[in-house]
This record gives sequence, C-alpha cells and structure tokens, in this order.
Amino acid sequence: MNGILARACGFMREFASRLSIRRETSPVNTFEELCRFVGARAAFVSQKKLYGYLKARMGTRYPSMFEDDAFVASVNIAKMQVFAAALSDLTVHAVALVTAGSQVGAAERNRMARACFRHGVAEHAAQAPDDGSIGEWETAFEKRLADLHWENMSVGGDAFTESPAALYEWAPIADNLKRLDAEIVTNSIRFAWIEVVRDLRRRCDASAVRADYEATSAA
Repeated sequence: MNGILARACGFMREFASRLSIRRETSPVNTFEELCRFVGARAAFVSQKKLYGYLKARMGTRYPSMFEDDAFVASVNIAKMQVFAAALSDLTVHAVALVTAGSQVGAAERNRMARACFRHGVAEHAAQAPDDGSIGEWETAFEKRLADLHWENMSVGGDAFTESPAALYEWAPIADNLKRLDAEIVTNSIRFAWIEVVRDLRRRCDASAVRADYEATSAA
C-alpha cells in the first residue's frame, strides 16, 4: 500500500511543484518571459484540472488506482495531451494580447505564436507519450493558425477552446461517467483560465515584448 500511495503522491507533488508560479509578480516584458509564462501556466492549469477531476470522480479509490499500470500510463498520456491543448489556447491568446492594436500582421503573429508554442513543447518534450506526439501537436497547431482570426483571440474566451475538449476527451474516466460530467468538466478549465488571463494582463508590457521579439528575431 505504501508503494501505491507514494506513486499517487508523486503525481500530486509534480502538480504542487508548480504552485509557486501563482506567486510570481515580476513583469513579463520580453518574448522569452512571455513564452515561459505561457508554458508554465499551461502546465499548471492542465495538471490542476486533470488531477482534480480524477480525484473528484474516484473519491477514496483515487490512491488505489495507481496500483494499475495501465491507469498510470493513461494519466501520463492524458496529462500531456491536455497540456498541448492548453499550450495552444494560451499561446494564441498571449500573442493576440501583445499584438492587439499594433501594426503586426497575421503572418508575423503566426510566427510569434509558432515560436511560443514550440518553446513550451520543447520544455516538456521528455514527457511526450511517444515519438509521434510532438509532430501531431505541431501539425494541429499549424492547422489552427491557418484558420485563426487574430482579432477575436485577445478578448473573451474565444482562444480557450482546445483545452476543455482535450480534458473531456483524454481524462481516463469511463465514457458513461464522463457524459454526466461534460458541462462541469469543460467549464472548470474555462474558469481556470480567467485568473491566468487576469494575471497576464496585469504583468505584461505588450510594447516591450513586441520590441524584444523584433530585436531578437532580427539578430
């Protein structure tokens, strides 16, 4: 039993280790800082909502489920699939936010978003479920960029569409149970983004990020 609990606690320690990002108050005034913010918050929100849903649905059985290697493997796959979707959502919102009201065109916004998304993927590449996952995530992101209306991404929840769907799809819960939870689960991650967006707006110096991106990309 101790081994099972240790395994379960390992997942929660991984999540808890990210809690410190909520206490950060330093300005986001470079493109590197923007990418770091996006990657860290995408990981935090995706893990918080996935682990929280599993624990709520399984109740007292939650620790014992970690005795099942297939379940653990499913959690690891789900964790990264939800992260990739969360990274996609927050990337397009963040890039739209720092370029809103500027002369930056769609093609350059796409390049910024691509760089930001790849930065987040690279930081978590070692946890990818298999060799093909990263390529699939990048292909999906390219498809999203091709159809994106940037003007709609900086306000409201229009950017945050992939992560709710991914959480519902990938959470290792029986389909007949997930159907009962659909609205609650998808709304829970939508609500989680509200605090993240508020924090980004408070800390981000959009003009400084744009200037830094232009300088570093021209170098």
